[in-house]
Amino acid sequence: MMSKKVKYELEFVVKSSSSLLYKYISTPGGLSEWFADNVNSRGEIFTFIWDGEEEQAKLLSKKVNQFARFKWLADEDKDTCFELKIQIDDLTKDVALIITDFAEEDELDEARLLWESQVDDLHGLIGG
Repeated sequence: MMSKKVKYELEFVVKSSSSLLYKYISTPGGLSEWFADNVNSRGEIFTFIWDGEEEQAKLLSKKVNQFARFKWLADEDKDTCFELKIQIDDLTKDVALIITDFAEEDELDEARLLWESQVDDLHGLIGG
């Protein structure tokens, strides 16, 4: 039996407008700049390519300038998905990217490090 995946959340402050950030988290062109080597989409199905390996995810839902939520097609755990959400602080107007994802308990640290590395690439793109 597969062990149940654990939900975790990461928050990164991003020096960007929500509309620019939204393009990076919801479009194939934006996602291929930082999240994967290449991203293609056909309708709701996004194909992510890393080092020649493809993984497909379905875009479950999105809301302009707010979030995009995806589900890996190969993941048989029906309760898991990953979400990239934009949060704006009411007082400071700081824009944050909130990433919610799932990983096996023994892979949590690795999963977090991978996101941190990818968000570093995103910071490099948008300057901050």
